[in-house]
Amino acid sequence: MLNMNRNPFDIRQLEAFAAVMSAGSVTGAARLLGRSQPAVTRQIQDLEADLGYALLHRSGPRIQPTSRGRRFHAEVERHLASLTHIRERAEAIGLDEPATLTIAATPSLAAGILPEALAAVSPDLIPRHLHVQALAAENVVQAVLARSADLGISSLPLEHPGLDIHWIAEAPCVIAIGADDPLAANDVVRLADLAERRIITLANPYRLRHRVDEALERAGVAPDRIIDVNASLTALSLVRAGLGIAIVEPATVCGVPLDGIVMRVLDQAIPFLFGAITAAALPLAPTVAAVIDAARLEALKMPGCRLLEANGIETLADTVYGQAAIPEGAPA
Repeated sequence: MLNMNRNPFDIRQLEAFAAVMSAGSVTGAARLLGRSQPAVTRQIQDLEADLGYALLHRSGPRIQPTSRGRRFHAEVERHLASLTHIRERAEAIGLDEPATLTIAATPSLAAGILPEALAAVSPDLIPRHLHVQALAAENVVQAVLARSADLGISSLPLEHPGLDIHWIAEAPCVIAIGADDPLAANDVVRLADLAERRIITLANPYRLRHRVDEALERAGVAPDRIIDVNASLTALSLVRAGLGIAIVEPATVCGVPLDGIVMRVLDQAIPFLFGAITAAALPLAPTVAAVIDAARLEALKMPGCRLLEANGIETLADTVYGQAAIPEGAPA
């Protein structure tokens, strides 16, 4: 039974365990930390004794994390990152500088919108330490709720009572195709023309994927060859390799253009919805407010992107969850 009166964890033990998980061996961890191998071994053994369960399976020189070890590692990573951020923020306070900023964003928005948004913010507001985390949408929300991220930029849905949503934007998905593909000659590509093609799109069924599937069904397209991915940039790389055509959100295509790939408009509107979030009821630091505004302006540069009305909750819910049909050829 865990004794709640025990002393706090020894930070050196946590560092040793995190290093072993990163390096894959005690020897590698010792090199990373500049400690001796016996010292690292002892620190992990002491940590296991304190916890009351094993963190690692040992088979000679080879080690593997236990199931509890993998779960505990996630907590250790968050704890060590928090300590690092506390140190950075303490230094910023002493220097009267902007506080360390952590931004969590989905990979497409981290690559397609955030760089230019940060570049547009006054240099005086950019902190000495800036952390950008590319995470799955669900993890962006959790990072903001846990306050391990100061700001999140993520695809919808984002409803949660612990969040403030500062803006929501909608942009129509696009098709990415090889520059030498016959479809590249068209300004607008019909979904019906994709019936015999391999389609590359995102995998998450609770966000963009279900809207892509609904649009294909409306167009009478039932592709028998599909590649699903967890990041738009991966989809674009597969297109460039000649493995198919991609239906993706426009942020990555606009923000990270790849040679040999062209972007074309689809004849049906497949909405990609995204927004900026912070923890509810927290005052916004000047840097956070500036990044929120800059990201909004950068988002609006995407073709067909528009801001949604804040009070259109029912209409927005219909769009997000696919309860309202999108007419063929509807404007974005």
